[in-house]
Amino acid sequence: MAKIFTVHPDNPQIRRIEEIKSALSSGAVMLYPTDTVYAIGCDLNAKSAVERVRQIKQLANDKPLTFLCPSLSNVATYAFVSDTAYRIMKRLIPGPYTFLLPATKLVPRLAQNPKRKTTGIRVPNHTVCLALLTALGNPIISTSAHLPPDEVDNGMGDNPESNLSQMQLFDRLDNLVDVIVDTGEEPTYEVSTILDLTGDQPMMTRRGLGWEEVAAWV
Repeated sequence: MAKIFTVHPDNPQIRRIEEIKSALSSGAVMLYPTDTVYAIGCDLNAKSAVERVRQIKQLANDKPLTFLCPSLSNVATYAFVSDTAYRIMKRLIPGPYTFLLPATKLVPRLAQNPKRKTTGIRVPNHTVCLALLTALGNPIISTSAHLPPDEVDNGMGDNPESNLSQMQLFDRLDNLVDVIVDTGEEPTYEVSTILDLTGDQPMMTRRGLGWEEVAAWV
């Protein structure tokens, strides 16, 4: 049974954040809200936890995992960012955008596309996510909390088919995760917009939240 931490959505309690951070540092897997969908996540550098996330979502090792960073400077630590990519990302973050980028050696193989050596990175516009990222000091895995057969996986792990209430979601994941972050927010079902920045020309490979912002120039 997961331990539930009640966290204020706008002013997260420092003590609660530190308790969750300690759990993540110890290899915990959590259910938590983001600025798009509720997500299953863990410390990017906790190998056993990343493996558990894949097992929970039934994701093969060739399916890349998205992870969250607190700022653009952090993104540049985990991905090779061209001048064009930097200009695009600077205009859009924080926000509901997943950027596909060439991964650096700091990205574990479990979190990247093994053939293309790419990874998906987001900088969320969500107070609790940012507080957790700052406290942890490492990126946090972010894959949709909606499990098969509730979703059709598009390779990024966040394309839900059906809508569950917060309590239904908590009940379903209770025995699969170690920590549940409860901010009182109901789950949303609008996914992130995916921008492929690995080539010479940026490509929008999925329309999600905020896609209008980039449609005119991508």
